[in-house]
Amino acid sequence: METLVSDGLVEAVLDITTTEWADELCGGVFSAGRDRLDAPGQRGLPHLIVPGCVDMVNFGAPATVPARYREAKRLFYEWNPSVTLMRTNVDENRQMGEIFARKANAAKGPVAFLLPLHGVSMLDGDGQPFCDRAADQAIFDAIRKHLKPGIPVVESDHNINDPDFAAKAVEMMLQLISERS
Repeated sequence: METLVSDGLVEAVLDITTTEWADELCGGVFSAGRDRLDAPGQRGLPHLIVPGCVDMVNFGAPATVPARYREAKRLFYEWNPSVTLMRTNVDENRQMGEIFARKANAAKGPVAFLLPLHGVSMLDGDGQPFCDRAADQAIFDAIRKHLKPGIPVVESDHNINDPDFAAKAVEMMLQLISERS
């Protein structure tokens, strides 16, 4: 996606799944590199950032999970025989929040955050295996703490997969687009 944005093929970005940062920090298999979240801001595009799926680091089969995580008895979820997910913790989420804020602070165009208070993924929904509101709050707090004044942060009392959350994201994206015009 960053390449498409850099190449001028995208006019606005509703960035609702930012899980690549969890993989970047923890050595997962789907890192998009340290430039993830840069291109929209560099081009001055309207950019709505949602910390989506930041609760999970992607690994392959269970045997591919690094020993340091297995030995630390981290929380894992075997999505299928080829995909093992590891729940991020408070410290990892705090680090991601700082990164997300730094990326937004550098944006040359309209940028905002939408925070899903009832889970950043399906697995993080109320009562689900990755539900950890303290870890979620760590990223939300770090975003707020490190974000420069004037960048909107909107909370949604929904799970990221809730239709009402999607409607709010579209509403906010359209608002950001109108600000650029």
